[in-house]
Amino acid sequence: MTSGRVTAVSSSATHTFSKVCLPGIRLLTGLGVEGDAHLGVTVKHRSRVAQDPTQPNLRQVHLIQAELHDELRVAGFSVAAGELGENVTTRDVDLLGLPVGALLRLGEEAVVEVTGLRNPCVQIEAFQTGLLKQVVGRDEAGELVRRAGVMGVVVAGGEVRPGDTIEVELPPPPHRRLDRV
Repeated sequence: MTSGRVTAVSSSATHTFSKVCLPGIRLLTGLGVEGDAHLGVTVKHRSRVAQDPTQPNLRQVHLIQAELHDELRVAGFSVAAGELGENVTTRDVDLLGLPVGALLRLGEEAVVEVTGLRNPCVQIEAFQTGLLKQVVGRDEAGELVRRAGVMGVVVAGGEVRPGDTIEVELPPPPHRRLDRV
């Protein structure tokens, strides 16, 4: 089991690109972040709702590693916690390297099961020109690499605050690589 920490938590009641940093958020089992626009059993992401509003919400919680913010700042972008739409900003957890089904124990009670990768859209480019190329690219083999965080579902609710620990529990092998959800 590896560990890291929560550096920021954010939420938005409306479908805005960026979310507001808060002193704490409450995760609700099977639903997501209390008061967030993406809260619900079925999908709330507008493009996904247009395709099929009955599909399960595998995007209840969006997590981004603070290390990405650090890299973006070095590359000349001004990005703060919550501005890329994440609910939880983490440090010292390799979110992108986790397998499907990994459990993230946030603070004392909350548990999020990782479902897949966030698929960055053109809104990220509208936020800051050139940013999309920083978070989506290709590896040496030509495979698409998405770096804009992971998505998950809440399997145990609870309060999450900056400074909380994050414990990572891997599922039993064989592990499945994350793909977009």
